[in-house]
Amino acid sequence: MLGVVMLLAMVFDISERLGDFIQKEAPLKAIFFDYYLNFVIYFGNLFSPLIVFISVIWFTAKLAQNTEIIPMINSGRNFLRLIRPYMIGATILMLISLVMNHFVLPESNRVRLQFEEDYYRNVRRVSNYYAQFPDNKTVYFDSYRSDLQRVLGLVVEQRDDNNRLISIIKAREARNIDSTFNWEIQDYFIRFIGSPHDSIVVGKPRETMDTVFPFQLNEMAQRHTVVQTMGFYEIQDFIEYEKEKGNPNIAFFEIEFYQRTSFPFATYVLTLIGMVLASRKTRGGVGVNLAIGIALAVLYIFAMKVTTVASVNVGFPTYLAVWLPNIIFAAIGLYIYRFTPK
Repeated sequence: MLGVVMLLAMVFDISERLGDFIQKEAPLKAIFFDYYLNFVIYFGNLFSPLIVFISVIWFTAKLAQNTEIIPMINSGRNFLRLIRPYMIGATILMLISLVMNHFVLPESNRVRLQFEEDYYRNVRRVSNYYAQFPDNKTVYFDSYRSDLQRVLGLVVEQRDDNNRLISIIKAREARNIDSTFNWEIQDYFIRFIGSPHDSIVVGKPRETMDTVFPFQLNEMAQRHTVVQTMGFYEIQDFIEYEKEKGNPNIAFFEIEFYQRTSFPFATYVLTLIGMVLASRKTRGGVGVNLAIGIALAVLYIFAMKVTTVASVNVGFPTYLAVWLPNIIFAAIGLYIYRFTPK
């Protein structure tokens, strides 16, 4: 089931991106080993609970249609005894997915996303950036484009422990040198505030000055997907650091972190629903059960999207947004189990 789904996903992805690969002359080896190998690992693991769900429905429905479940129950076996091997299998798959999400996928994603950055993604743009860095530094800039590697309208404010402004640096253009803390600013205005050392330094037109800031450009102009390349401990430190900066995209980062655990645990929920749903013999055969299963899978994805969008846009708690679909569908599974003929 996983192989069929991933094969179809690769075909659709190739048809969409082939023009970009040809235009940017992506090496064939990099396409298959750097991109599509890691593409299959990422999406296969991401959708594994849903694929397990469809597989459980198909397998159990075949047992039911062949009248194999009724003799098991008539022989005196408890219905929970029939569920036990399903849950053992779900546990094995859940543990594999959990380890993959937290410790294996980050490195795989790093290779895949770097390939996308080199051969597929459009120019990265950031507008109206604002952040608070350690040592009471506040940073603004108007715009940034990755192809130009220059920040326009940079403003850096320094405040003391009492939140009083003690210096301000403005530059029409600024460039971060080789992803270090060294910066080159152009058309600058610098003011040091506070008697008796209040002073102003103004650069001449087109004049540049080298300086050092406690931040790098790649910290400020990064895609949300950067968290997919971070391991278990790294992503937690990153979220704490971004909270201190006042990054408005914290919800995206926390959702990514919590989903690494909630998605594997969805295997239990969907396995339970799939088993009890397909254990009854129906006139429509396996197709009816599969149709119901696919409809439930679509509802699960829809519920996940609704809760995550609510978290990003209206401040719904991220951990609850990620776990709520599992809670709702676990309740649905227990409800179906209660009324399943035993």
